[in-house]
Amino acid sequence: MLKIWPFQRPRFVAAVATTTVVTGALAFVALTSADATPPSEDAKPTIVLVHGAWTDGSSWNKVSDQLQAKGYEVRVPPNNLRGVASDAADLRSYLHTITGPIVLVGHSYGGTVITNAATGNSQVRALVYVDAYIPAAGDTLVGLTHPPSIFAQDPANVLDFVPYPGAPEGAVDTYVKPSVYGEAFANKGFTSREVSVMAASQRPLSSEVFGEPSGAPGWASIPSWAVVGEKDRSIPVADQLAMARNAGAEIVSVNAPHLSMLTDARAVTNVIVRAAGSR
Repeated sequence: MLKIWPFQRPRFVAAVATTTVVTGALAFVALTSADATPPSEDAKPTIVLVHGAWTDGSSWNKVSDQLQAKGYEVRVPPNNLRGVASDAADLRSYLHTITGPIVLVGHSYGGTVITNAATGNSQVRALVYVDAYIPAAGDTLVGLTHPPSIFAQDPANVLDFVPYPGAPEGAVDTYVKPSVYGEAFANKGFTSREVSVMAASQRPLSSEVFGEPSGAPGWASIPSWAVVGEKDRSIPVADQLAMARNAGAEIVSVNAPHLSMLTDARAVTNVIVRAAGSR
């Protein structure tokens, strides 16, 4: 409701109101017209980077910097690490806020999330997996984790457990033991101090994730790439290669640990750019 200040006259107010309505209508028409014209497929895609378990979006900082320097718009939404279906739903909702083509990149457990979130989304031009799980329908993290993975043993040996409010029955938050973190993720290319900082700042993964089956995979209809760290002790090279081949992904190997996007950011960036240029 318009408020008439003491110095205003009703005729002046009416003119202002009319002008406001017309201006608003013109703005609406302009916005509607803009929305009616979809962005060109030749436009650079938005790169969406999805982090894995026991880390956060900062794990993509080096790659983000390099992609932005090449003129790409980069998004790094948080992966909530609560469950396969719920994490994929959160990401799927986020992707709907982006206009134009998308290249979706996932690290580690983030690979499972992008596999599910991309399904049926025509905006997603390519999937890039970085030291990642690339599940088929029905696969679980437990079922895809084999020796010599650090995590293919009694969970109590490698994880700490913390209850969290609202958890499904029997579920807890899991943290990688600080004594194990470096061996699992950063066994090459990091100082002991850097490993200590990463272990201290890790985000927890709900145990609900471990046995939850993956859904229909986006890679069944979307071109895929896989960066495989040859020194990875979380997801063994043989497992990464088997999943990548099953998905028909183009494979690039790097002499890197599980966090290859930090130790070999340029190589990872180059694969993402290659995927972004594909049709």
